Amino acid sequence: MPVQQVKLQPVTRGDVGRIKEWLEDAEVSESWFGRYSYGEPAHLGYHPEQMAHASDLEWTAVFDNPEHKFTSIYTLAGEHIGEVHVAIEESLGDGQLSILVGRKDLWHHGYGTAALGETLRLAFHEWGLFRLWMDIPEYNSAARTLAEHMGFAHEGTLRKSRPHEGARFDSVVMGILAGEYEEHEVADLEHTV
Repeated sequence: MPVQQVKLQPVTRGDVGRIKEWLEDAEVSESWFGRYSYGEPAHLGYHPEQMAHASDLEWTAVFDNPEHKFTSIYTLAGEHIGEVHVAIEESLGDGQLSILVGRKDLWHHGYGTAALGETLRLAFHEWGLFRLWMDIPEYNSAARTLAEHMGFAHEGTLRKSRPHEGARFDSVVMGILAGEYEEHEVADLEHTV
């Protein structure tokens, strides 16, 4: 599989509309945060159906919030394919990461890997975070494999934390520290030389 490249760009109103559409697909929403108890697709950070029609003030309050870094994932050809969200706990120097590739026809083509790589670079080189972590449901084995491939370590298990298809499943917390990222980055460079 060729190595994909992506651009992470500021979220636009059109992007929010596509996020809303993608999350209406049960398979897409279940691969990300699932559904709220009242049935709507979950999105941690904002409600896409509300943000599509938000005032400029409401928009700024969400997308210029230093505790939430949202970026849209674009292909190099300029096509919007997903979103990255990092919820930052500034006092701890860490962030909870979530990545959504909303275009199912592009799943397992390297776009998630490219988006994660670019997010790691931003988190540790530009935002100055110490730790980045993900909460991955046990049924999303592709996300866990991706995290392990990118240097994340298993930090713990949240028992029966994820409702899914009428049952409850564990999720794993996977994390990476800035120093581990640097080591992983150096190792990747050595393999390409």
